[in-house]
Amino acid sequence: MSLSRRAVLAGGAVAAAAATATNGAMAQNAARFSMKYAPHEGSFKSRGGRLEQIAYAADQGFTAWEDNEAAGRSVVDQTAMARALQQRDMTMGVFVASMPRWSEFRPLLGGNDDGDRERFLADIRASVDVAKRLNSRHMTIVTGFMDRKLPVDIQTGRVIDVLRRGADIYEPHGLVMVMEPLNTLVNHPGVFMSTVPQGYAVARAVNSPAIKILADLYHEQIQAGNLINTLDSCWDEIAYIQFGDNPGRNEPGSGEINYRNIVRWLRAKKFSGVIGMEHGNSVNGRAGEERLIAAYRAIDAA
Repeated sequence: MSLSRRAVLAGGAVAAAAATATNGAMAQNAARFSMKYAPHEGSFKSRGGRLEQIAYAADQGFTAWEDNEAAGRSVVDQTAMARALQQRDMTMGVFVASMPRWSEFRPLLGGNDDGDRERFLADIRASVDVAKRLNSRHMTIVTGFMDRKLPVDIQTGRVIDVLRRGADIYEPHGLVMVMEPLNTLVNHPGVFMSTVPQGYAVARAVNSPAIKILADLYHEQIQAGNLINTLDSCWDEIAYIQFGDNPGRNEPGSGEINYRNIVRWLRAKKFSGVIGMEHGNSVNGRAGEERLIAAYRAIDAA
């Protein structure tokens, strides 16, 4: 099949961006990104452990970091990570405040078992100290799984009630739990919250500055698409963004989502929050890490 002139030009642009990033990745103190893209442990695996990866990310111009597993780490590890981020003037993004029990399809926050709700609230209380230790303002929560034996409206009411109780815990500390809708078609069948608009309805009902939405665009693209219109409609209740391309859940440019346009839209909205890089690398090793940096340079230029 013959290549069109447009395809040849596009391929040349990608190659040039990758070459630029490859050269820049070897240099220290690259220009800072204009937005707070947040890598995580594993984004730069070849560079060493967690603290070495933070240092490397900072040298490449990244100004934020996120760590889903942070609540489960020791106080010593949490303190060391917070110190490393502070030394590099990096913002701490989300960690998961209450980790779902994925293999058990629990918790059922809208179900009949008060035990699931009490365990969730205990996690929220415990996460306050973790958040303060890490200098983190936003914590991810997943609103659990569907109880197939109960009407969805009853479950929704119960989820709203328990989130109001969680908000009462967070509000005095100025903390925000961000609900993450997850796709049910590829990764998480059976979850209660599967779209950003559903999160919007729950956030409106809770009516607290401590309850907002984490818009993970990988999940939303799979579940519903129409990303920019959805963000615009639900913007008042969105406090945190995560990127990941589809299919594959890797860096921007590896799939179908036009992240250059997403960044352009976020910039027009004057979004200054953290954008979590909630994805893997499409290529293993250092070549993949350099490709990751090139991908973010490309969309940051939008």
